[in-house]
Amino acid sequence: MKLQLALDLVNIPEAIELVKEVEEHIDIVEIGTPIINIEGHRAVQAIKTAFPNLEVLADIKIMDAAGYEVANASQAGADIVTILGQAEDASIKGAVEEAKKQGKQILVDMIAVKDIQTRAKELDELGADYICVHTGYDLQAEGKDSFEDLRSIKSVVKNAKIAIAGGIKLETLPEVIKAQPDLIIVGGGITGKENKKEVAAQMQQLINAGVTA
Repeated sequence: MKLQLALDLVNIPEAIELVKEVEEHIDIVEIGTPIINIEGHRAVQAIKTAFPNLEVLADIKIMDAAGYEVANASQAGADIVTILGQAEDASIKGAVEEAKKQGKQILVDMIAVKDIQTRAKELDELGADYICVHTGYDLQAEGKDSFEDLRSIKSVVKNAKIAIAGGIKLETLPEVIKAQPDLIIVGGGITGKENKKEVAAQMQQLINAGVTA
């Protein structure tokens, strides 16, 4: 079970400072869509250069021209690249093929997918490395979470790893761990705290205990 730190509302220097604080307690750094929209892949490159031992995920949420987009993110140093579950099967295939060629991985983001179980099964067969259940900001504000979706796709996925994202905090982490995802993605649950290092350390401890339990 890995812990991924999602960085969304920071610039490149702030991102580097933040990762420095918590790097020993995380496995993957996510360069979120808002940063990439402003900074482009320079942000991916800067984080990978500063933290070569951490995996870097580029959250570009591909919808089209998938092979081209994956190639660009890979050149910038991304280890994992995201594509939307609602993308065409041809786009998913293109992303997976290019990622394999580059020695990278694809995470499929299930945000806004209505029939989670059916699509997860299809994505698994198309060769996705990770399938991520994701409650976006707007639905979090309405009190939704991803736990039910996580359990739902775990029952049908045979090869891909399962990730969960959206509003996860230290208080809700034990419930997430019980569902045994492969990857837990936390943003504001770490970045919004005063003592980020301490919170990340506690999360890592809970995850490690959950793995060995």
